[in-house]
Amino acid sequence: MKLAVVGGGSTYTPELIDGFARLRDELPVSEIALIDPDLSRLEVVSGISRRMLAHAGHPARVLATSSVEEGVSGAQVVLFQLRVGGQAARDVDETLPLRCGCVGQETTGAGGLAKALRTVPVVLEIAEKVRTHAPQAWIVDFTNPVGIVTRALLDAGHRAIGLCNVAIGFQRHVAGLLGVPPSRISLGHVGLNHLTWERAVYLDGEDVLPSLLAEHAESLADGLGRPELLRRLGVVPSYYLRYFYDHDAVVEEQRAKPSRAAEVAAMETKLLEMYADPSVVEKPALLGERGGAYYSEAAVALIASLLGDRPGTHVVNIRNHGTLPFLADETVIEVPAHVTADGAAPLPVPPVEPLFAGLIAHVSAYETLALEAALHGGADRVRDALLAHPLIGQDATAEELTGLLLEANHAYLPWTVR
Repeated sequence: MKLAVVGGGSTYTPELIDGFARLRDELPVSEIALIDPDLSRLEVVSGISRRMLAHAGHPARVLATSSVEEGVSGAQVVLFQLRVGGQAARDVDETLPLRCGCVGQETTGAGGLAKALRTVPVVLEIAEKVRTHAPQAWIVDFTNPVGIVTRALLDAGHRAIGLCNVAIGFQRHVAGLLGVPPSRISLGHVGLNHLTWERAVYLDGEDVLPSLLAEHAESLADGLGRPELLRRLGVVPSYYLRYFYDHDAVVEEQRAKPSRAAEVAAMETKLLEMYADPSVVEKPALLGERGGAYYSEAAVALIASLLGDRPGTHVVNIRNHGTLPFLADETVIEVPAHVTADGAAPLPVPPVEPLFAGLIAHVSAYETLALEAALHGGADRVRDALLAHPLIGQDATAEELTGLLLEANHAYLPWTVR
């Protein structure tokens, strides 16, 4: 089978290649097309990709191209992992909102909206090329903000499904705490992308979350910093919930240190130097600090199910279709689903408690407005989306942020040009 990666010049790509090499029995890939407009990065990343596959004895061919049409032609699956504007735009996403007293983050709040505005039109343009040159291909979206991007793809009629590594990362963490293989762990995962809670942790079908919280709350709260909150609520929130549950403290922390984008940019420079070394034939340990842990394993397992070889349960971003009755059917949610060659069907979800359902509904309304702004432009649409976001929610702040975001991103938003 042929698999294409849009954004193939990313420093993430060797993580994917490592997964394809290690899990070849699950996913027999014969060709991997790496697609990227940055030819210098593409040359370096494709080089290490070929060496990694050869070192592992994997026979797959690597095609490196800047042409989406060439890269996706004949592919069964197309992975999207692009970043419009690169780390420089991300740095703005993470620092500009701080000027207004708001969290600076690349996937939520004002920074997440800015990223959606830049990203959605580009993703849809590429997806149309996939529709033309690989009409039967599945699009697996890892591009943030995953929920909004996946909704855009589905609304446009594409065979798309969204993937995030948060759930598999938590599954692996819990398996380590319990000393069991990850395959024995499944999750009661519910919410929206980057706004989720684990309300159950099943070990061989038995919910062990209460004992986990009693014995390992400090470890489970890593990233949140409040183990007592987990014990009181009886759930494990995603670490992204800290932006909501501890907003003001996060803002102060962010103001006192360099952005994550600055850290990642420096890391990417080192990684690309390593990738360019012809003696490097395995993914460097430094890549583990880049983010996206277990991304390759989640992607391989999901693709194997989509191609019909290994039907299974995966935590993915898909249409709601009544799963959460307080949301519209067309909303994209992140829940466990049964995945086959026919697509993904969300598994039943127990009623969601008001404390969580309220925030899910609030952010879902913002995501609908954010997508409208990304599709149709207009300062008023941007302002409405910001006003609707629970991390902003004040009109004066929304007005100020609108001006700042549009000025900072005008090069990526043709509709801002007067």
